[in-house]
Parts: sequence; structure tokens; C-alpha cells
Amino acid sequence: MNIYRTPGVYIEEVQTIPPAVAAVATAVPAFLGYTADATLAGQATRITSLLEFEQLFGTSPLTQIDLDVTKRTTEGGSLLGVDVALDGSSLSDPVPGELLHYAVKHYFGNGGGPCWIYSLGAHGSNAAGDYNNGIAALEAVDEPTLLVFPGATRLTTAGQHESVVQTALDSCLRTQDRFTIADVRDAVPGGAHDTTTEIDAGFRTAVSPTDPKALQYGAAYWPYLRTRIPWFTNDANVRIASYVEQELMNDGTTTTPTTPLVTAVGGGPVAISDTLVRDAETAVYNAARAFAGTRFVTLPPSGAVAGAYATTDRNRGVWKAPANVGLAMVSAPAIAATNDINDALNVDPTSGKSVNVIRSFTGRGIKVWGARTLAGNDNEFRYVPVRRLTIMIEESIEKAIASFVFESNDANTWVKVRTMIENFLLVQWRAGALQGEKPKHAFDVQVGLGVTMTADDILNGYLRVRVAIAPVRPAEFIVLTFEQKLPSS
Repeated sequence: MNIYRTPGVYIEEVQTIPPAVAAVATAVPAFLGYTADATLAGQATRITSLLEFEQLFGTSPLTQIDLDVTKRTTEGGSLLGVDVALDGSSLSDPVPGELLHYAVKHYFGNGGGPCWIYSLGAHGSNAAGDYNNGIAALEAVDEPTLLVFPGATRLTTAGQHESVVQTALDSCLRTQDRFTIADVRDAVPGGAHDTTTEIDAGFRTAVSPTDPKALQYGAAYWPYLRTRIPWFTNDANVRIASYVEQELMNDGTTTTPTTPLVTAVGGGPVAISDTLVRDAETAVYNAARAFAGTRFVTLPPSGAVAGAYATTDRNRGVWKAPANVGLAMVSAPAIAATNDINDALNVDPTSGKSVNVIRSFTGRGIKVWGARTLAGNDNEFRYVPVRRLTIMIEESIEKAIASFVFESNDANTWVKVRTMIENFLLVQWRAGALQGEKPKHAFDVQVGLGVTMTADDILNGYLRVRVAIAPVRPAEFIVLTFEQKLPSS
């Protein structure tokens, strides 16, 4: 109480509104991988756009594309057409060697917002230890809520990618404030994980954290996606490996005249940036350039799925399952899944490690068709939205209640804490995050002597609060029962 000694008027403000809990962000991924510019390697950097990524970290390596070109003309020299095809083994592997730039582009293309980039170093390296060290370093950064590392799928030794997934899950369990979006490696036709049998023997067996609770903190997605993202290249790297010029004569015969371009290609590939192509053969240049722009990459799904998480959280809320949502910049899944494949991946009675399938539906597009964590048999945290909602509520309350550290451990403080948490959970219930017709059905907050604390707890400085919530769960199986009704007389 203030003691006044000088005559006058004094104003005292009395705090009557209790402190509030602010909901933390829920879809802020941290991408780990190698970058063209490694100046910022070893430090987490926040970005808000693809342009900012390219300014700070560069782009994907330029890809060489070799083409076979046939130019067809009339006897008078009029152009009939230019046929272009890939030459031999050019782009035989549809998955780029360096994935981070492409994945971030896919993320923003699917509605992603602010994210963090952790550069592991310059392009050309790829080691499981780099990813594990990066994941550990990110534990010191508070904002990220998702871990994404598409480049780890390019680790060549069997089991290395899965070891990185396991490291990420263990990290999420320690911090309890983030979630892992994992890819199933090499999920392309003929790849290491293109069947359910290989997924069982490889991915599900290899991802085995010491504490099974870690499986609650991640979800896996299968297969890879054929995207609408072109290979990153330029005119100097688009080359004509073989060139044929066909002249259709008036009598119906065909000749192959010798031209400077034919002669040049005979001595080796010619880039379309060469003056022989760009200036002298404009039609060939335009056709080759247009063709190269329609060669698209195949990517692991984690970048697009992270964007779907962000879009769902923004439009509906973290409690809405990031499933049955369309993916942009995708032409088709790399492997077409049947119901039998989907059954085996979604429900695994042996290990419980559910894998979410991305499927194509006629007239509906490409959909994420699963919302299970890797703890698919866990009744509490089987579903991605339940785990992520719980993470959001726990972290939000944790940050807000920190202001009460060293406050008096008495009834006044207990009332403030309980009221603050109840008000926050009431807002979540009204938004649809918690189930129940009434607030008392949705949540319960308890704190007090003889309720959550003993006299010994208070003597030792412990203020214990018990919070119970009833999160909404997705309608994963909708069953319609039909029967024929006989007409009544």
C-alpha cells in the first residue's frame, strides 16, 4: 500500500482482468537440407516467401536436359513442325538430387506461410549425421512446430533415412512442442518402398524409437508425387544431342539436307543458347525451350503436406484433420494406391505404425487420404489433429503460466490460474476444438490444496494444475446402412 505525504490527487490502477492464454502458432515448419548458398549454414533462419529463400539460400542446381530434335520443312523451306523428345537416359531419375528448394516451393504452392530453414551446408553433401545434428540444434529454436527433411530420402544406405526420422521423433518427444512430417523413402515405381511388403520390412521395422511414445509425434506419407514443378534449368543446360532436318519434296520423297546445325550436333551436343540455335533456328529454339519447360520433377510428399497442414490450420483450425484436402501443383501420385494397399498402410495391427496414403480420385483430385500418427494403434493419440491440438494447448498454457513462477502459492494465485486456463479452453470449445454440449463436458481444470496439491507440495514450492480436455476426433470411417423396405398395405 502506498504512503502519501504530499497533498494532492493520486491515481491507482487496480488489475481486475486476469491474464490470458494466447494460442501459439501451430503450422510453422522447419525445413532441413542442403542449399546452394551455405553462408547461413548451421543457423536457423526464418523466411516468409520462396523469393526470400532464393535470395538467402539460392536455388536448385541447374539440370542438364538433352534432347533429340527433328525439324520438318517443305521443299520451299516452309516449316511443317519441330518434334522434340528426351535423349536416351536424360532425366532417367525423376527425383532431383537436391530436394530442399523444390520442397519449399511445393510448400508455398500449397498455401504455406512463414517457416524456418536450417541449412546443413552446400549442395553435394548428404549425411545422416548432418540431419541428426540439425534436428538437435533446432531444439533451441522455439517457434517451429513441424520438422520436415525431404532431402534425407536421398541417403543411399538402407536404414539411414529411417534413422533420421527416428531422431526427429525423439526430438519431438523431448521438446513436446513440435511434430514430424516424414516421407517413406523411394516410394516410386520400382523403388525401395513401392509395395506394402517392402514398407513393412523397411520403413516400419527401421523406425523403432526407444520410447514408443515418440511415435505419437510424427506421421508418415506415401507415395511420392508427380508434380507440376519444372526442372530448374536454363538455355545453356538445355542441349540438342541429336538433330535431324527433314525436307518433304513436292514428289513426296524426303531428304535430309546438311545444315550448320546438323554439322555442329555431329560434333557433340549444342546448347540452345548457341547462336546456331537461338538466332538461326528460332523455331527449333522455341520448341526445345517449351519442351524443357514441361519436364516436371517427382518429389517426396512432405513439402506439399506441410503446406496442407498450414492451409488447414489457417482455414479451419489445428483440430481439423489435414486430410481429404487437395494438393496443388501435383499431377498424380507416383504410385496408384488401391483400397487393399490403403488398408494395409492405414491400419497395421502388428506394429501400429500407420502410413498415410495420398490418392487420386476421379473428379475430386489428388487427396491426402489418411490422418494417423505413427502410433496408429494408440487410442489417445492415434490421430494427427488430436496430437497437434494437444501440443498447441499444452504449449500455450505453459507459456502463459510462466508468469506465475515465484508468485504466492495461495488461493488467490490458484483462482487466477484456473480462471485463465478455463477462459482459454472455453474459446477453444466454442471454436470447435473440444467436444461436448456444455463446457463442463469439454474440459475440466483443477488446482488447490487437497485437490491437486498436498501441504508438502506447497512447502516444496510446487503448484500443480490438472487439466482434462476432450478433443474432437475425425470421422475416419463413415458407415451408411441401407435396407429395402417392403411396401405396407
